[in-house]
Amino acid sequence: IMGYGVVEGEDDELETIGYGVLTASNSSMTDRLCSLYTQLVELIGGYQPDEVAIEEPFVAKYKSARSALAVGRAQAVAILAAANLGVPVYTYMPTHIKQVVADYGGSDKEQVQRMVQIQLGLPKVPQPSDAADALAVAICHFRQIHVARLLSEAK
Repeated sequence: IMGYGVVEGEDDELETIGYGVLTASNSSMTDRLCSLYTQLVELIGGYQPDEVAIEEPFVAKYKSARSALAVGRAQAVAILAAANLGVPVYTYMPTHIKQVVADYGGSDKEQVQRMVQIQLGLPKVPQPSDAADALAVAICHFRQIHVARLLSEAK
C-alpha cells in the first residue's frame, strides 16, 4: 500500500485536490513494483503536479531489514515515476514532516492525522492512514516551498 495526497495552494491557504492509496497485491516483488509504477504514472499524468514530495523511510521503525528494503524500493519507484515524467521530487524525513505539520517532531500518528484534517479543513481524518500520511507530506512540502519563496522575495 502506498498513500498519495494532492494539494493546491496559494499564499498560506491549502485545498485538498485528492488522496487515497495505491495497492499492489501481485505475488512477486517485481510485479508489485511494476504495478505501483504504472499506477503512479497514471496518477501523476492525471493530476499533473508541479512537484512531488516523498517521505524518506525511517529505517528504525521497521521490524525487519526486509520491510525497510521493501519501503525503499517503493520509494525508488515513486521517484522514478515522477522523474520519468519530468516532475521534480523532494524528500522529507518523518520527524521534519511532523515538526512542520504538528509543530512537534515527536508527534504520534493520531496527532499528525488530526492536524492534517484541521489544516485542510476536512470533515474527518483522512482514511486510510497511509493517505493521511501522504497529505502530511504534501502539507510539509507546501509550507517549505512557501517559506522559501517568501525568503527569496525578501532579499
